[in-house]
Amino acid sequence: MPYAQDVDAVSQLLKKHPTWNAINPKHAARMRAQNKFKTGLDIAKYTAKIMREDMANYDKDTSQYTQSLGCWHGFIGQQKMLSIKKHFGSTKRRYLYLSGWMVAALRSEFGPLPDQSMHEKTAVSSLIGELYTFLRQADAWELNHLFRALEEAEQAGDTAKAKELEEKIDNHETHIVPIIADIDAGFGNAEATYLLAKQMIEAGACCIQIENQVSDEKQCGHQDGKVTVPHADFLSKINAVRLAFLELGVDDGVIVARTDSLGAGLTQKLAVTDEPGDLGDQYNAFLDGEYIESADDINNGDVVIKSEGRLLKPKRLPSGLFQFRAGTGEDRVVLDCITSLQNGADLLWIETEKPHVGQIASMVNRIREVVPDAKLVYNNSPSFNWTLNFRQQVFDAWKEEGKDVSAYNRDKLMSEEYDNTELGKLADEWTANFQRDAAREAGIFHHLITLPTYHTAALSTDNLAKGYFGDEGMLAYVAGVQRKEIRQGIATVKHQDMAGSNIGDDHKEFFAGDAALKAGGKDNTMNQFG
Repeated sequence: MPYAQDVDAVSQLLKKHPTWNAINPKHAARMRAQNKFKTGLDIAKYTAKIMREDMANYDKDTSQYTQSLGCWHGFIGQQKMLSIKKHFGSTKRRYLYLSGWMVAALRSEFGPLPDQSMHEKTAVSSLIGELYTFLRQADAWELNHLFRALEEAEQAGDTAKAKELEEKIDNHETHIVPIIADIDAGFGNAEATYLLAKQMIEAGACCIQIENQVSDEKQCGHQDGKVTVPHADFLSKINAVRLAFLELGVDDGVIVARTDSLGAGLTQKLAVTDEPGDLGDQYNAFLDGEYIESADDINNGDVVIKSEGRLLKPKRLPSGLFQFRAGTGEDRVVLDCITSLQNGADLLWIETEKPHVGQIASMVNRIREVVPDAKLVYNNSPSFNWTLNFRQQVFDAWKEEGKDVSAYNRDKLMSEEYDNTELGKLADEWTANFQRDAAREAGIFHHLITLPTYHTAALSTDNLAKGYFGDEGMLAYVAGVQRKEIRQGIATVKHQDMAGSNIGDDHKEFFAGDAALKAGGKDNTMNQFG
């Protein structure tokens, strides 16, 4: 509702309650405008519609891909969205990503943990709630400045300025954006997945990403030892997440089905199969093992299944896990993706070992032969050595073209000596274009970096510590942080204001009138920043 109309509505309400006469209708309408979303479910419904619209727009025009950065704290997510609005004027097609890796490493009460689903389940939904708390505060903070300016314009009798500010308030773009939230492998059986999905949705998640690894054997996507589950097990968890969305009324909720099969060579159990060629039989057909002719070939403890009309003795490891045949990863990925999309998933995530448009496209094109509108969420992972990968891709392309590459050592292309070479510059160009190229050629709807702010926090802290505890002393902070905040217009330079001091002052006045003891007077040192 427009602000002026809400002021009128509150005025009418107050007339019905004579004892509420101390309430200023402008204050009530202002506070309502600064709190656009009352619950996490309101957020989930709103952002789910945004994602669905963005997916439809991408289908029409692949340049309309979306992006996000992983954030491990509400403040980091808030500052990211403030920066996006400052630099680009809009948050459209820019999301947040909630990384299970960062929850494990940074948000567990056990301390830093590897990405193996050992952290508390509730840490995930708690972080979703925290992120949206900070984004809602960003709305309140930004609107508070507009309302203060409106009040000044009204007091000065500047009706034109007041009208301009009121229009800005009525057309204010929220900082609330979709979060793609990582539920790992579901943290248990399908019931556990359903319960956690409900918590995540109630906290505001409109999009849940789930992977096909065994829940109690889950590994980071870029480490060894990954174990996948048969399709029926994975589909039961997709159903659990979908039912959680539907139960809570988030009918547009989005499910991202992630496959780790490209780098996973093991399965915990054999798939159930009823007839040749069914889904279970297709899964089992990838198993490594040997065909046998008679019971004499069976040793104590061996498992034997019927596959492709013959008796197969799958290779079982001392761990009890079964091994897939080498070279079957891409075929398993394609089957995983087609099966997930045909059974309720909306988007795909293919975990790869390198950022290579051609490799991704080769799999997506096969998937699209069956599901033409298949789309990916892709992990632009810090686990990749991007510099080395793209320099080697350029090197290999040049070599295939017959270009002389004798001036370059392929194994040492990370070296700084190659930074300003023709190869180094072209590799940087390919890196800059990777997201655009992959969106156009490999069906990638959403590009994310899983844990960039983990690295930026470490890097900035290292730089500050090096100078502050060294010869620079206080200059390290002043020149390296504060001076840059002032000159780049970073809102946190007025950290009291960013944390809500001005909002609190205004509320004090709303509550107590002239008796309010406010913090923002002439002796507030934040006034030094203008």
